[in-house]
Amino acid sequence: MIEVERVMTVDQPLAEVVGFLADFSNTEMWDPGTVTCDRVGGGALSVGSEWRNVSEFRGRRTELRYRLVRFDPDHLTFVGENKTATSTDDLRFEDDGGRTRLTYRARVEFNGLARLATPLLKREFERLGDEVSERLPEALDRALGTPPPGGGRPQ
Repeated sequence: MIEVERVMTVDQPLAEVVGFLADFSNTEMWDPGTVTCDRVGGGALSVGSEWRNVSEFRGRRTELRYRLVRFDPDHLTFVGENKTATSTDDLRFEDDGGRTRLTYRARVEFNGLARLATPLLKREFERLGDEVSERLPEALDRALGTPPPGGGRPQ
């Protein structure tokens, strides 16, 4: 299993940050590996909502079906699966005086023979985690409005 965690503070209110990130199709804006991410079905976002995510990793494209498994005002969890891997994106939020402290944790468990590559891929996932910590605050600024000067960058 590979696990990567990044903590960042953004100059956006908690409820707006959670609302934006609860729609997993927005990963196209902040996840460097996501090529496309489309909602499957309709209706209000809730536990059980699903997305078809196409990602590119090390030059290869793969598709995972993600499901929202936790939807709390301060905690979101998405689980994506295919025959090769199970990927979990866990996002926790804390109000920080009108700003939002976001803890992003990504975990990937490879299945079958792919599991043998786990030790070799750790560094690549760390690099992706660094890119997320830069791109996610920028995506929130674009989507929710630019914050005042001097704020909203990774800690």
